[in-house]
Amino acid sequence: MTKRSLPLSRVYRLLEPGPVVLLTTAQDGRANVMTMSWHTMMEFEPPLVGCVVSGRDFSFAALVATRECVLNIPTVDLARQVVACGNRSGRDVDKFAASGLTPLPAATVGAPLIGECYASLECRVADTRLVDTYNFFVLEVVKAWIDPAVAAPRTLHHRGRGAFMVAGETIRLRSKMK
Repeated sequence: MTKRSLPLSRVYRLLEPGPVVLLTTAQDGRANVMTMSWHTMMEFEPPLVGCVVSGRDFSFAALVATRECVLNIPTVDLARQVVACGNRSGRDVDKFAASGLTPLPAATVGAPLIGECYASLECRVADTRLVDTYNFFVLEVVKAWIDPAVAAPRTLHHRGRGAFMVAGETIRLRSKMK
């Protein structure tokens, strides 16, 4: 196999962990939703998720001020709303109204769940030591919700420049340990 050089600006397309999530925040009675794909699991119990939220994003200030959010996981049937939420700023528009997404009250945080998403993770900021340098937040999932009717979710995974892959096929591989 012959390999060719890849521009460093495209490396993220190879490592995007997916799935794309819709991060919701609420501050001063105003809810917002943003599309995010730069996140990673950091610990199993308690569940910790690391994520990058740009300081330029409208959600950044709310996340810093309230120290809570919800990570909502959409399926492929919400692809158009996911892209719309990623291409607009909450400074200029109510993205819930514009995209037709339904905000629902969370149990433990002020940010809303998104009714159309198959899973929602209520989170509190657990660590901000890397925010000033990298805009990297460590979130602790404090409550998780899932739609039991969605047995095999077809999630979106960002490939860059408006391209997505769709996951959904499950394969099971087990090896016997000797």
